[in-house]
Amino acid sequence: MTRTVQLRRYTLVEGEYDAFVAWWHASMPKVRPPAGFRIDFAYGLPERSQFVWAVSTEGDRDAFLALEQEYLASEARAEVFAGVPQRVAVYDVEFVDVEA
Repeated sequence: MTRTVQLRRYTLVEGEYDAFVAWWHASMPKVRPPAGFRIDFAYGLPERSQFVWAVSTEGDRDAFLALEQEYLASEARAEVFAGVPQRVAVYDVEFVDVEA
């Protein structure tokens, strides 16, 4: 079965690392898996104000993108982002190949 992985690297707004990580851990596991995604890993680099994580789903990139559109429009996602200040200064999001 094909699995598509999206690597998400964020450079966080200065001084927002701890707040972002706390919000992420409280929010993403609640909304991504029920939307059909698997969180493969999440790592923080506090000294660089960076957060790196990967999310994946079964199927090809088109299937991932279709599922992502549903997720982005979902009420569950809107709820976890409601009232949250912008804590990500730079987004680097791309699909990666899974190598054994």
